[in-house]
Amino acid sequence: MVVRINMPRSKTQVSNNSTKGGQSQTDAPLPKWAEDEIKSVQFGDPEILTRSGYILAVYEGVYKIDLQVYEALSDGRTIIEGLDVPQNLKISDFLKGFIYEFKIKMFKGELSSKLVELLKLTYNMEMNAIYKFELEDLQLMDVESDIQASSGTDEDED
Repeated sequence: MVVRINMPRSKTQVSNNSTKGGQSQTDAPLPKWAEDEIKSVQFGDPEILTRSGYILAVYEGVYKIDLQVYEALSDGRTIIEGLDVPQNLKISDFLKGFIYEFKIKMFKGELSSKLVELLKLTYNMEMNAIYKFELEDLQLMDVESDIQASSGTDEDED
C-alpha cells in the first residue's frame, strides 16, 4: 500500500518547495519508515460519541457509510467518511438524508513527533493523530412528528 498525501497548495508554496527535478516536496512519496508507522499505528481505547446528523453515502458491499454530523467532533470535523458499520445492523435499511442519532466509537492513534514534524515541514500538513470510526448504533429521529406536535400545541393555546 502506498500512502500519498496531496494537499491543495498556493503558487508560492509550489515554487518554494521545488526540488532539482522540478517535483515539489509535497508530491514526493512518504519515506518508508513514515508509511510503516502510519500502517501500524496503535489505537487507544475508543471514546463513545453521540451525535445527530444524516447519512451522505452507503457502501453496502463493504459495510461502510459516510455521514455528516451537526456538532463537530473534537478535531473539528463534521463529515466522517468510511465509518465502519457492524454486521449486525441491516445496512440496506439505512436512509440517506434522514436525521439519525448516531453512537460512534472514535479510536485515536497518536503519531510520533518525528512523523508529525515530517508532515508539517515537508507536506505543510498539521496532523498529530489518526482517527478510526465505527458505528455502534443509530436511531432514526422522527423530526416531522415533532414539528407537527409542536405546531399542534401552538394551535391549542390560541
